[in-house]
Amino acid sequence: MATTVAEVHRAPGPDRLLGTPRAHALDRWIFVAMAVWYIAIALAGFIPDSLMKLEMVRAGARPAFPLILHIHAVLMGSFLLFLLSQTVLVATGHCIVHRRIGPLGGVLAAALVVVGFILAPTMYGQVWGAAHFGPPEVAQAMTPVVQLLDNILLLQIGAGLLFAAVLAIGIKQRDRNAGFHKRMMMMAPAAALPAAFDRMTWIPTTFPASPTSAEFYVLLAIAPLFVWDVIRNGRVHRAYGVFLLIFAPIIIAQQMLWDTPWWHAMAPRIMGV
Repeated sequence: MATTVAEVHRAPGPDRLLGTPRAHALDRWIFVAMAVWYIAIALAGFIPDSLMKLEMVRAGARPAFPLILHIHAVLMGSFLLFLLSQTVLVATGHCIVHRRIGPLGGVLAAALVVVGFILAPTMYGQVWGAAHFGPPEVAQAMTPVVQLLDNILLLQIGAGLLFAAVLAIGIKQRDRNAGFHKRMMMMAPAAALPAAFDRMTWIPTTFPASPTSAEFYVLLAIAPLFVWDVIRNGRVHRAYGVFLLIFAPIIIAQQMLWDTPWWHAMAPRIMGV
């Protein structure tokens, strides 16, 4: 009997962030707020930067954006809006519809990963070609940019791996552990948000000297969910531990390889140029 009582006292309490209609109103809507937060980050980073670059294209100061970049932007925007719609469906009690259309999110995510790994060599190849085969003045200007893209490639590979791994684990747990599934699905998009943060010139950054700020901003993006989770449940959910187990090796690799001669020699080979 003593053992049974002890086990009961050690057992974690109910997960307040499951988001079902029985949950507290704020707990139901924290995931909706997180989706809105992600969209706000993306818009704040990309809209000013994109408008500036479009103006440069019109002025002939840079080449037009490749088609694959537009496809990537549409897919990323679609995924974030789909994430928002899924969180709203759960918060408003439409869980059957949420589960029915859930596979569409997996399709969008898979397409996003594939297109991302096509986009990276496309953009890299443009700059590399200009640096090696362009007019002397263009080649001189583009050579330092190639080295910068070598380092950006580390972030792109890391983001792709983190996004895909966290999302895949979250999808796998869809029918087994709703709380774990929701948190993993919510944290996965944060992997791609450093691209938006890096375009916000008004916030602190360690770029291009190191990847530390990009790594920090991934954690900052998920911080509201983590803090609310700990406050409401009084413990750290294991989903955050799984996320860190995936993210930590990526951080270590980025820190070790950043701006090293070996990586600058390896990056063009990976990109096939």
